Amino acid sequence: MRDALDLSGRVTVITGGAGLLGAQHAAAIAELGGAPVIADVDYSAACTLAGKLQEMFETTALAVKVDITDERSVEAMLATVLQKFGRVDALINNAANNPKVEAGVATQWSRLENFPLETWWQDLAVGLTGAFLCSKVVGSELAKRGKGVIINIASDLALIGPDQRIYRLPGLPEAEQPVKPVTYSVVKAGLLGLTRYLATYWADSGVRVNAICPGGVLTGQDDEFVGALTKLIPMGRMASPDEYRASIAFLLSDASSYMTGATLVVDGGRTCW
Repeated sequence: MRDALDLSGRVTVITGGAGLLGAQHAAAIAELGGAPVIADVDYSAACTLAGKLQEMFETTALAVKVDITDERSVEAMLATVLQKFGRVDALINNAANNPKVEAGVATQWSRLENFPLETWWQDLAVGLTGAFLCSKVVGSELAKRGKGVIINIASDLALIGPDQRIYRLPGLPEAEQPVKPVTYSVVKAGLLGLTRYLATYWADSGVRVNAICPGGVLTGQDDEFVGALTKLIPMGRMASPDEYRASIAFLLSDASSYMTGATLVVDGGRTCW
C-alpha cells in the first residue's frame, strides 16, 4: 500500500492552487513525493505557496500564472510545465468562484430573482468552462502519454440542494435574505457530468477521471452559521482544511487504479440526511 500511494516524480497541475483547498491538495502531493504545479491567477500567492512546500517537503513545486477561462493561457501553462518537467501526470480542476455571505455586506444580489447575468457567466466561466478547457488541454496530453489522472473538485451541494436557512441573517426582510448562489450548485453538479463524460471518453487511453464531493470546511466562520450547518451533518462538525488530503492522494495514486467515473463523497454524512 505504501508503494501504491507513492507519488514520487509525478507532476500534478492544480488550478486555483493557491486557494484554501488548492494549497491542501498541493501539500498532499508534495508530502508523497510528487511535484505540485500551483496554477493560479494570483501568481504572487502561487509563488509563496510553492516556496513553502519546497522548504517543508524538499520536493519541487512550480508556480504558474494562468487564466483558465482563456484557452491560450491554459496552453501556455501546459507548455511551461512540460518545459520544466518534461511530463505531466495529473490535473486537479479545483478553481471556482465562491462568494461568501458575510454580515454587513449587501447580499440581496444572491437571490435568484436578483441574480446578475454577468455573475452567472463569470461563475460558469471559471467553474465549468475553465475545467473543460484544462481537461481538454492537459487531458489530451495525458491521453497522448497513455496514462494520467483528472480529479474534479465538486461539492456536497452537487448532490443535494443548499439548505438556505443556514445563510439567513437576523433583522433582514425576506427579500433581502442571502442565499447560496444558484451558480454554485449548477457548476458543482456540472462537474459530475464532466467527470462521467471524460471517464468514458478517455477510458481506453489510460486516463482515469473521478470527482470528490467535499463538505464545508471550518475556516473561522460565524458561530451561528457553524452551528446551523453542523446540525445538518451526522458527524456534528465541519471538516478541517487538511481532512481532504488523503482523499486526493488516494484518487491521484495507483491505490485507486480501478476507479474511474466515480464520485467520492467526503462530507461527514451530510448527504445521508
